[in-house]
Amino acid sequence: MGTALAAMYGHSDKAIFVLALLTTIGFQITSNFANDYGDGIKGTDNEERIGPKRAYQSGLLSRRELKNGIILSCVCNILLVIALVYFSFGLENLGYVLLFAVLGMASIWAALKYTIGSSAYGYKGFGDIFVFLFFGFLAVLGSMFLYTKFLTWTSVLPAVTIGLLSVGVLNLNNLRDVESDRKSGKNTLIVQMGFERGKRYHYMILITSFLAMLVFTTYHFTVWGNLVHLLVFIPVFLHFRKVYKTNTPIFLDPELKKLALSTLLLAVLFYFSFNIFL
Repeated sequence: MGTALAAMYGHSDKAIFVLALLTTIGFQITSNFANDYGDGIKGTDNEERIGPKRAYQSGLLSRRELKNGIILSCVCNILLVIALVYFSFGLENLGYVLLFAVLGMASIWAALKYTIGSSAYGYKGFGDIFVFLFFGFLAVLGSMFLYTKFLTWTSVLPAVTIGLLSVGVLNLNNLRDVESDRKSGKNTLIVQMGFERGKRYHYMILITSFLAMLVFTTYHFTVWGNLVHLLVFIPVFLHFRKVYKTNTPIFLDPELKKLALSTLLLAVLFYFSFNIFL
């Protein structure tokens, strides 16, 4: 079973792994720059904002410097996408090359349009959908396809888990900022549904992410090492308990780092669970 699973999901290719990791980091940097810029020029980031100060808000970077940083990061992302696609498919698989080139450009567009422009989707309550699709389905299933050149139905489950936990980080941020977002016209899903309903939505996100990973793990279980990554849900459900007991948005700020780091740890341990313990 272990050998079959290795054959199904592919073996590690260091070049693809490094390039995929750098590309992911590049997209995240672009997204952070763009969010800083978009929220800054719209006035969403102001003295009422909870959490760490942003570069534009604090005056650390000017509007022009931040815009130049966005342009530079986009250029780096394009180069990384080209390199990743080339090392994954070469030039003989033109269909795959074009598909992933389009997906790469779509990722850059999504990073920019979350807060930038009059039609920024983050200001219309669509941030959760885009995060789920790009951080979950595209990131997980796209990375798998780079190695295997095919997908399986069970691979959707860890994609759902990572996607939902990424949505959870965004949702927690929106729960924390619900009052300032409402005043500045940032119509997030939490602003639309309210704080208490937003908390219940958060519980659903965490529980569903756990169930999806549990089903995948049960289906592919061969040795006890395959269960290691499930330990990450201990701090995740401690976080669940903290959110349940918190009724003041500002007190949710420390939970952001906990959930983000738990998601990262889950991804790392998941790799070891099904690559080392086969």
